[in-house]
Amino acid sequence: MAFAPVYSAPTDTVAGAAAVPLGSGSGSAFGTFGELLQGALPHPQGDFLVTFPLARWATAVFHPEPGGRVRVRPAHKAKSRRVAEAVLAALGTADGGLLEVAGDLPEGKGLASSSADLVATVRAVGAAHGRAFTPAETEDFLRGIEPADGVMYDEIVAFHHREVRLGRRLGVLPPLTVVAHDEGGQVDTVAHNRGARAIDAADREEYARLLARLTDAVACGDLAEVGAVATRSAEMNAQRRRRAGFAELHALCREVDGLGLVLAHSGTMLGVLLEADDPALAGKTEHIRAGCAPLGGEVSVHRSLGADDSWSPQTPPAHPAELEI
Repeated sequence: MAFAPVYSAPTDTVAGAAAVPLGSGSGSAFGTFGELLQGALPHPQGDFLVTFPLARWATAVFHPEPGGRVRVRPAHKAKSRRVAEAVLAALGTADGGLLEVAGDLPEGKGLASSSADLVATVRAVGAAHGRAFTPAETEDFLRGIEPADGVMYDEIVAFHHREVRLGRRLGVLPPLTVVAHDEGGQVDTVAHNRGARAIDAADREEYARLLARLTDAVACGDLAEVGAVATRSAEMNAQRRRRAGFAELHALCREVDGLGLVLAHSGTMLGVLLEADDPALAGKTEHIRAGCAPLGGEVSVHRSLGADDSWSPQTPPAHPAELEI
C-alpha cells in the first residue's frame, strides 16, 4: 500500500489564543457511465479504462470534531470513512468528525459510485481544513483502498484503475445522451477485478490500437469514431462476460442510427450513445425504450458532461436522475 504524502495543517491562529473551531467542508465528484474503452495494453500492469464523465454526482460534507473518531452516514460507506481518516492523518490533525455522503449515483451499476464517493470525501475533508488537493494527490489517498476510476480528473482520461494512476488525458467532448438498459442486480467492482479473465496478447494489441483511435477521435471531436471504439470495446468484453440483451441493444442502435454502444464493463448497464442535439432524439429514445421492453429490467436516459459544464462544483447543480426526453 502506498502512503499518502503528509500536508501540514493551516496555522493561522494567533499564538496563545484558543483555536477557532473549523467549519464544515463540502465536496462533490461526478460519476462515469461505464467506460468508453476498457482492456489491457501490451505491457505489465497495462490494465486501463477510459472514463465517460456523467452528469450525476456523489456529494460529501465533513463536520470536524476535535479529538474524536470519524463517523460516517450512511454507516455502510466504510471506504469513505477510511479515506477521510487517511486525509486527516496526512494533514497532521487528531481531529475526527462526521462525514455525510450522498448523491444520485446508484451502487453496483458501473457508474463509478464508489470512486465518486471517495473523491468527494477527499475534497470535503480538505475543504474543512482549508486544503484543496490535486488529482495526483487524490490518487495517493485512494490507492490501497480499492481499484478506482479516474473521476478526480475533469475530462476524459485513460486511467490505470488497478494502480490508481493517470495514463493520459484525452480531452472533452460535447455533451452526449445515453439511453441505457439495466439488466438488474449489482456488481461488486473489487470482486469483479479479482475474478476477471486474463486478456491475451492479440487482444492487448487491439486495445492499444483502440486507445490510439479514441485519443485521436476525442481530440478532433469525431463522435462517430468515439462510438465505433466504444462499441468494439463492448463487443470484446461480451466475449469474456456474457451480457443479457447485448444483441438486442446492438440492433436498436443500428435502427436509430446511434453513434454506438457504451458499456459499464464491471456493472449492469449497457447504453445506446446518441448526439444530445439530435432533432430526432425524443423519437429515437422512445424507439429504444420500446425495443428494450421484452428484455425486462429498467431503461433510463443520461447526459454526459461536456464542454462548458461545471464538472466538480462544491455544490453540484440539480440534474434529474433521469432526463426527460
